[in-house]
Amino acid sequence: MELTYRPRRLRRTPALRSMVRENSLSASDFIYPLFIHEGDEIEQISAMPGANRWPLDALVGEVTRAWNLGVKCVVLFPKVDDALKTEGGEECFNENGLIPRAIRRLKKELPQMTIMTDVALDPYSIDGHDGIVSTEGIVLNDETIEHLCKQAIVQADAGADLIGPSDMMDGRVGAIRESLDDEGFEDVGIISYTAKYSSAYYGPFREALDSAPRSLSEKPIPKDKSTYQMDPANAREAITEAQLDEQEGSDILMVKPGLAYLDIIYRLRQESELPIAAYNVSGEYSMVKAAAAKGWIDEKSVVLETLLSFKRAGSDLILTYHACDAAAWLKNE
Repeated sequence: MELTYRPRRLRRTPALRSMVRENSLSASDFIYPLFIHEGDEIEQISAMPGANRWPLDALVGEVTRAWNLGVKCVVLFPKVDDALKTEGGEECFNENGLIPRAIRRLKKELPQMTIMTDVALDPYSIDGHDGIVSTEGIVLNDETIEHLCKQAIVQADAGADLIGPSDMMDGRVGAIRESLDDEGFEDVGIISYTAKYSSAYYGPFREALDSAPRSLSEKPIPKDKSTYQMDPANAREAITEAQLDEQEGSDILMVKPGLAYLDIIYRLRQESELPIAAYNVSGEYSMVKAAAAKGWIDEKSVVLETLLSFKRAGSDLILTYHACDAAAWLKNE
């Protein structure tokens, strides 16, 4: 055949493929989500094989392991005792609460690690929602933001480097930025959950934190989070959310979930010059782990291919429960 151009010429050897590779993964791309709880024991999470709830003493060791593998950032999520949960989630801004104590401990033991936190009420709410639920069953926007600002200040004061509002209340990025600045935390960044969809992929996460919506009182409780998280059918709306977050002072934009929303990552990459993060969420993680346990897929290959897809779509950072495994695989290549 008389072919002028043969694309296979550049695929012929590993060296050639490496020379023209458009995207690559490194451990510093990863943000490692960690679940923490009170007590002394490491608790396995049944819906997320390989993931645990960490007590503070063991947490230090796990974060040190991540750092030694090249992971530069962790994000902390608390499993809060039911006795501390209230309708307003006031435990979220207790300066001696689980998250502030964990931040202070990590900053003392491993000051070089970047610490990201979660800002939302669902782990602290008896209703399981990211915001305050009114007696009429409405998730209140402005009243919730007052609590989120207090939560962010407590986390920043404890030593958090990045504040992650995951609640999807309107205007919360600007309010948190103003509150942080007013309290002298101008250097604390905001990584906003910009396009967070009302997704079925969050199920294992809610088991890990016992944070699913639930009704423990006579007031009506919304069964899902669709009045504030985004409709999975919408893509253009994500651009609006990104523009608002950028105007309000977000430093990094996030898309959640990641794998089912690669098109959203791509769209935001075309619209914004800010760093973009993808959240490789619990349901995506658990599906891979379950298939690997059955021997249906090669876990290492599928994980690395999945993580690379986020980079190819345009993300700079990836929140993933695979972080340490992936970092170790990359280190040994």
